[in-house]
Amino acid sequence: MLICLTASHRNADFDVLERLAAADATMLPTLLASSAGVDGAVVVSTCNRFEAYLDVSAEQADAAARVALDAALTRAGAPGEIEHVEALYDAHAAEHLFAVAAGLESVVVGEGEIAGQVRRALGNAQDAGTTTSDLERLFQRSIETQRGVKRRTGLGEQGRSIVRLALDLASDRIHDWSQARVLLVGTGRFAAASLAALRDRGVQQVEVWSPSGRGDRFAQSHGIGNVDGRDAPLALAGADVVVTCTTSSEHVIDAAMIAAGRHALAATHAYDGQPDGHPRLAAVGGRASGGHSPFGTSSFPFASGETMRVEPAVCPVAMQVTGTSCPVEHGRSSQLVIDMGLPRNVAPDVSRVHGVELLDLETIRIHAPLEHLTATDDARALVEKAAKTYQRVGEEQRLGPAVAALRRHVAEALDAELTRVRRRGTEAEQLAAEQALRHFAGVLLHQPSVRARDLAAEGRHADYLEALEVLFGIDDVA
Repeated sequence: MLICLTASHRNADFDVLERLAAADATMLPTLLASSAGVDGAVVVSTCNRFEAYLDVSAEQADAAARVALDAALTRAGAPGEIEHVEALYDAHAAEHLFAVAAGLESVVVGEGEIAGQVRRALGNAQDAGTTTSDLERLFQRSIETQRGVKRRTGLGEQGRSIVRLALDLASDRIHDWSQARVLLVGTGRFAAASLAALRDRGVQQVEVWSPSGRGDRFAQSHGIGNVDGRDAPLALAGADVVVTCTTSSEHVIDAAMIAAGRHALAATHAYDGQPDGHPRLAAVGGRASGGHSPFGTSSFPFASGETMRVEPAVCPVAMQVTGTSCPVEHGRSSQLVIDMGLPRNVAPDVSRVHGVELLDLETIRIHAPLEHLTATDDARALVEKAAKTYQRVGEEQRLGPAVAALRRHVAEALDAELTRVRRRGTEAEQLAAEQALRHFAGVLLHQPSVRARDLAAEGRHADYLEALEVLFGIDDVA
């Protein structure tokens, strides 16, 4: 039996999805496939859904699937979440995956990133050796269906993605993207997609910071600046827009990091009456020279665990860098932080920082646009048709051994009769009799073969098997 255990933005709270996203998806297929009664597993885990597709042979298939997923999630770091998943079976599971791959179940209907995520989920399971022939066929058909939907409806048009929706929402705050300073946090596939979406908006000033230290290579390959981890708070304070899209299980930005960046930026500001030759920011990531900080400490911890040490701040109002009365711009007067990570990349306390607006996936989901009804209806019709074809072919394949068993039964009877015929009559009479018998056997098998396809399409697989056993005594069709 094919079972899909699913939790998504449609049936689960964002907090549930965040906890499920914390599970190590790379180890889940192996854990699931090693469970009793589970023959194979493919796991699709994205920012708005968690789904385990299982090929289950156990008699109590639903119970076996849930026990397997519960144990796997516990070992992978997300215990107690099994109660939040919904189960879909066989044909419904297949139609659901086809709709998911086509983008019909996404926050932004028709977005194209999910198709690649489905392909990678299959590839990961293949690498882990946890697929079965049924799961392979299911996922291959889902990919074919997605391509058909993209080709034949408007849902495959360029520009549908959750990051583009986030930038649409951000456009209410950013009136001229060409002048905006953007800090991109993360270097994975989603970071590349985010950068492309930013450039489509006309963004020209982009830097990347990788909390894991991989920013230099990403920056070189995409022609943007790289921010050293020690300079990250300063870059954060100077950005109009921050887009985070890392796979980190911990927050990479919090209020303390923004405060550290603003303090550091205050130390670099020129102001009226500043003494000539006064040292600016002496060191970021190293010990500041001379004196002690008017903030009470010469160092500021931030989310990644690093410590930034700065030259004593010299701005006359440096103590007010987080207040509205400061006449010097210590950081941007209005900042937008777009958190595309799941689990969240940005700590909730950032939303309480003066001048910062936080836009996360939960907020983006609330503002998702209504579906384009005509295109969506056409796409769902294609998905439904593809699912019915998949189910019919699957049922026919399930009855294939039964039809083969019937053909063997008739062939054995035919061989026995031909042996008897060859003992009498002339050679010409024997040949004529053989031709007549073989033709008769073909005619006899035609209708049962047709009925096998018809009954399979109706889901009456068991009726066909029962008829073979009752009429011909055929009970082993493996």
